Amino acid sequence: MSITSIIRPFFMRRVRQIERFSDECHEIQLQQLTQLLDEAKNTEYGKKHGFARLQDINDFKKAVPLVRYEDLRPYIMQMVEGKSDVLWRGVTRNFAQSSGTSDGKSKYVPITKESFSRCHYRGGVDCVALYLAMNPQSRIFDGKAFILGGSYANELHLRKDVVVGDLSANLINNINPLANLVRIPDKQTALMEDWSKKLPALVEASRRQNVTNISGVPSWFLSVIKEVMRREGVESIHDVWHNLEVFFHGGISFKPYRSQYESITDKTKMHFVETYNASEGFFAVQSSPDSPAMLLLLDLGVFYEFIPLSDVDSDNPQTLTARDVEPGHTYELVITACNGLWRYRIGDTVRVEQTMPLKITIAGRTKHFINAFGEELMVHNADAAIERACRQTGAAVANYTVAPVYATTTTKGRHEWLIEFDRRPADMEAFADLLDRCLQQENSDYEAKRFQDIFIDRLSIVEARHGLFDDWLLQRSGKLGGQRKIPRLYNSRDIIDSMLEINKQSKK
Repeated sequence: MSITSIIRPFFMRRVRQIERFSDECHEIQLQQLTQLLDEAKNTEYGKKHGFARLQDINDFKKAVPLVRYEDLRPYIMQMVEGKSDVLWRGVTRNFAQSSGTSDGKSKYVPITKESFSRCHYRGGVDCVALYLAMNPQSRIFDGKAFILGGSYANELHLRKDVVVGDLSANLINNINPLANLVRIPDKQTALMEDWSKKLPALVEASRRQNVTNISGVPSWFLSVIKEVMRREGVESIHDVWHNLEVFFHGGISFKPYRSQYESITDKTKMHFVETYNASEGFFAVQSSPDSPAMLLLLDLGVFYEFIPLSDVDSDNPQTLTARDVEPGHTYELVITACNGLWRYRIGDTVRVEQTMPLKITIAGRTKHFINAFGEELMVHNADAAIERACRQTGAAVANYTVAPVYATTTTKGRHEWLIEFDRRPADMEAFADLLDRCLQQENSDYEAKRFQDIFIDRLSIVEARHGLFDDWLLQRSGKLGGQRKIPRLYNSRDIIDSMLEINKQSKK
């Protein structure tokens, strides 16, 4: 009998609980909100907004404002300095450093004891539970889990009892010691800061192990896998990790990387499971092999609200609860969670794919879109288009970003794509033509603006030198790793122009 078959019943009990989501969505969510308000009623924020007096969801919406990170920053920095009972009860000692806000400063997201236990770690359990439900023959626990984490490098001068770093570093450092028996690499390696030293250490720690499952950000894990393959002189990672069966991935879209992963894995053995695990919480996980839609996890200490996309820029946007959203519509996600984020606009947009149970896909970031010409291009449009173009041409993309080129008195506007290829297309102009057609198929507004070149010209491609995006990340944040993400789309040229300037420089 395999170890997995012994452990499986524990996870199947959780699957039966998750099955309640279809019929009890509103009741579960109301229970989450009621518990959150009760737990935080004596905090500074709870007293200010009268949590103890709130009786229902409507009361909550009236009393507590929608906020962005900048609104909560003063409270969070008090928590970083050690003050108790600010946004959440007690003292919070762990914070996830996330990508910067509009003023360029990093975000520090509280990770309370409750968010560790009730949200992030339970979300990981749910990932495995749903995967086992999809794959009854799995032997995932008969080998090692290779978890690719970040580090604790940060820009703050802190007290010794306060820890700030990547979410993944916080999770690895606080994990149940029993989990370390089935996890690689060791903590010291997992939390290394210098990627140039960390990569060879990760390869050495994993290439002789019986790895059955891997977890991390697709772009960074691809670098590790390729280096393992290079060291071992093989064409497929299954020639090294013979029993590898699943990649739990998140952080960025998997679409631009899927073809590369499929080319270096055994399709008869490998599964890919998308997760929605952010610094702010663990929100959703893919629950069916036949659909990329992710099941919204309703009972992990998070109360969800949804702002219709048409209302996102309103001064007083209205929100919907989980039972009120409609399939096929895109919404900005708002969370209230056991980390002390109250009606917090995390900056993500999600598309509702179905209800009962509620399943979503990530549409993009509220700030990461292009609407320079009325085309309303979202990240999921761009990801899908470039995936299709690569699949049809055999090209492979390492990274990309897109920005508008505005019209002049003599030229029309267009989109400019800066792309770093792992494998170049044979004909770059033909690839640009194909990518433009794929983009029109993904976005009807872009198709309308491209009609007969009347409004905007075909997109153009600038080829990025090898390592450009890593160099840009290093200059911007001082380090590499899974929490550092490339903005795929930006409605101004600020980001792409800074990259183009670096692209002119020789690789040092």
